[in-house]
Amino acid sequence: MTTGTYPDYLRRLGLADPGAPSAEGLFALQRAHLERIAYDNVDIHVGRPPGIDPALSVRRLGAGFGGYCFHLNGAFAALLEHLGYDVTRHLGGVEDDAASRVVNGQHLTLTVRVDGAAYWVDAGLGDGPYEPLPLREGPYEQGGFHCALERLDPLEGEGPGWSYLSPGSSTPRVNFRDAPATTADFEEMHTWLTTSPDSPFVRTLALLRRDADGIDVMRGRVLSRVSAGKTAEKREVAGQQEFFEVMERVFRRSLADLTAADRDALWARVDEAHRRWRASRA
Repeated sequence: MTTGTYPDYLRRLGLADPGAPSAEGLFALQRAHLERIAYDNVDIHVGRPPGIDPALSVRRLGAGFGGYCFHLNGAFAALLEHLGYDVTRHLGGVEDDAASRVVNGQHLTLTVRVDGAAYWVDAGLGDGPYEPLPLREGPYEQGGFHCALERLDPLEGEGPGWSYLSPGSSTPRVNFRDAPATTADFEEMHTWLTTSPDSPFVRTLALLRRDADGIDVMRGRVLSRVSAGKTAEKREVAGQQEFFEVMERVFRRSLADLTAADRDALWARVDEAHRRWRASRA
């Protein structure tokens, strides 16, 4: 890893000196990560999905770009370890079925032990918790958003784990196993998620950014602001210029890696998908 990678990453988080490991420091790091580095699959839609090597992800996030859970949590785990935190990576999965116990490997999540306690830490869901959750069963509330953690009984041939429940969100259930995972455990799924026409990442461009008050979401040309207890505010992005302005201003993603040709092609792809979506609802 090149010298200066972690300082660049920390500067993007606005935390040049986060101090020694502590629960307070961990909470500040996750809040900053969610506010300043959006979940996005832009690279998939321009045909250049980056690999999930954590060193690469750290460099890319430090340079102003984003990614999805394998990149975001992969880089965040490496940063936390660099700062002295005790981090474990876990094989997880996001489920639409609130009763599902499946762990399909489509999600990388983390647990962190600090100050004598364990926390569930996730900067890679887009609309997940704003702060780490204590790794114990029970309901939680953050900024008016309600969620819960519960123990996940083992399926045949698999060990026990945990489930994060967030009814009404785009991630209503996240399951993960207690057993530690490595980057290699996610490589095959990363290939499928970034190349298969059946992958939701390939079908729909998405950017999500969480802050203390709510969640900004752009799916295709539809920009939304989701706040607890309120109807989501939605509107269509007017055109190509506004589309990229929103990407920079709202989601804080650098456009330095996108040539003029990339931007034209990406907008054409997103606009065409949006027209098909509107026609299907007519």
